[in-house]
Amino acid sequence: MVVLNLPKAELSVKSKENKQFIFDIIRKKNMVLTPEEWVRQHVVHYLINHLNYPKSIIAVEKQLTINTLKKRFDILVFNTKGNPEIIIECKAPKVKITQDTFDQIARYNLNLNAKYLMVTNGLNHYFCQMDSENEKYVFLETLPNYSR
Repeated sequence: MVVLNLPKAELSVKSKENKQFIFDIIRKKNMVLTPEEWVRQHVVHYLINHLNYPKSIIAVEKQLTINTLKKRFDILVFNTKGNPEIIIECKAPKVKITQDTFDQIARYNLNLNAKYLMVTNGLNHYFCQMDSENEKYVFLETLPNYSR
């Protein structure tokens, strides 16, 4: 797998029947190692090990419904009240981050109403804080560290 522009993570990768798997510490199971999963797992470890978010408030690849369509978000971090705080969209390193990527996460956020958004392909990262009053997002240098 490609080296990402994220801190090194202690990931457990195994091969079985000519396929590679990576252990997901949130879902507590081995997942097929795709380029997107590689990015997703690095981001999860970044949240936990560098920004100090507890595993217990992180959800990975869960379904949500948007206008009767079933979609799946990559990573969602909740605040201490159990409300969505950060939604993260992960793409494979080869996938270019475009306006369509931001539109996708913005559509998800119409339902989730998270305060922060992150879009990444593991090489390029974009962090935003929602400004609901003015219906726009403000770009940030990084995500905030966890605070209770």
